[in-house]
Amino acid sequence: MTAARPDGAGGAGGGGGQPSSFQAMWAQLAPIGRHPDSGGYRRYAWTGADAECRAWFRAQAEARGLVLETDRNGNQWAWLGDPLAGDAVVTGSHLDSVPDGGAFDGPLGVVSSFAALDELRRRGAEFTRPLAITNFGDEEGARFGLACVGSRLTAGQLTVEAAHRLRDADGVTLPQAMAAAGHDPDAIGPDPERLARIGAFVELHVEQGRALDLTGDPVGIASAIWPHGRWRFDFRGEANHAGTTRLADRRDPMLTYAETVLAARREAELAGALATFGKVAVEPNGVNAIPSLVRGWLDSRAADQGTLDTVVAAVEQAAREHADRAGIDLDVVRESFTPVVEFQHALRDELGTLLKGSARGTGRAVPVLSTGAGHDAGILSASVPTAMLFVRNPTGISHSPAEHAAEDDCAAGVTALADVLEGLACR
Repeated sequence: MTAARPDGAGGAGGGGGQPSSFQAMWAQLAPIGRHPDSGGYRRYAWTGADAECRAWFRAQAEARGLVLETDRNGNQWAWLGDPLAGDAVVTGSHLDSVPDGGAFDGPLGVVSSFAALDELRRRGAEFTRPLAITNFGDEEGARFGLACVGSRLTAGQLTVEAAHRLRDADGVTLPQAMAAAGHDPDAIGPDPERLARIGAFVELHVEQGRALDLTGDPVGIASAIWPHGRWRFDFRGEANHAGTTRLADRRDPMLTYAETVLAARREAELAGALATFGKVAVEPNGVNAIPSLVRGWLDSRAADQGTLDTVVAAVEQAAREHADRAGIDLDVVRESFTPVVEFQHALRDELGTLLKGSARGTGRAVPVLSTGAGHDAGILSASVPTAMLFVRNPTGISHSPAEHAAEDDCAAGVTALADVLEGLACR
């Protein structure tokens, strides 16, 4: 395998009808949705970049003779074997990105899935169970503010009514965006029949942290996903002139918001948790205007539910105390929440057995680690047996153009995934 780099060029096709190599697939994906100034990716759901990614996925499926399906919620499935046979082994990830995100978050799992299938065919593996490769839609939630929309709808964790209320920053609703992209928004909703076909789902993902780098391992297995959620804080004050209004006469919600940001950092640090205000919207958003509204989104995560509840409650209490003193009105709305995910121990242990001595070549156990990042595998875990593989990220940086995985580690990830799929689907 050659280097996995976030640069390169090429079309979306499979090269004269032949499957693309890992390098070629990576190069074909690299230009799609990449911003020329930041070098990061803006592959938002139901946009032109998203359509190009979907076309790339379709080309890879066709080059391998796989049967392509797009389900009612816009997720793509490339099938080897009978999709209706049941007990299928499914792998894959997503192709969308956060604003100016990195090249590896999501796409590494999809590219590695096709490459792992190619490796199994080179080995002459005989499949005894159907196999599918997936591209889940709108995993990052960059456009509509809710993560894992495609998998949440499929698993029944997002109602149709709530999905139809989702809007982007321009006021475009999710149904409008789906319709403009040629998908029927009236068809979305729970898909229990599809989930019932799945015997196991394994998602490979670049690690979003440095645990593997610290242990010196190229590949790890996920044990759990921390509980996490997003809360919207609306601070309402009074718009006024920045050059004529005395400080004593101001009802400036920006100050209360700033105090809340500091409180979030303080409370998270005290609890050993994570809390981040990473998105903010201001009205009227003028350089010489005191804001009337500051809307900030809190992302908080912790190793257990009790700690998370404590942190969020403390942040909200601090916000309300500061708001009361400054004459600011405050509304807090929980926009999304995912409880702790404990990946099925039996499947997790089976992955460990399959990988011992194969992915690492040392006979030592592959490390098992938890993560604070959410994934489609975590959403599906309530409905089907799921597991995750992580590929080492030497810097630990993610959701940034600096996100990286080395050539040898990407190769190790493909080998590990192929070993797992062979053990699950070819016995």
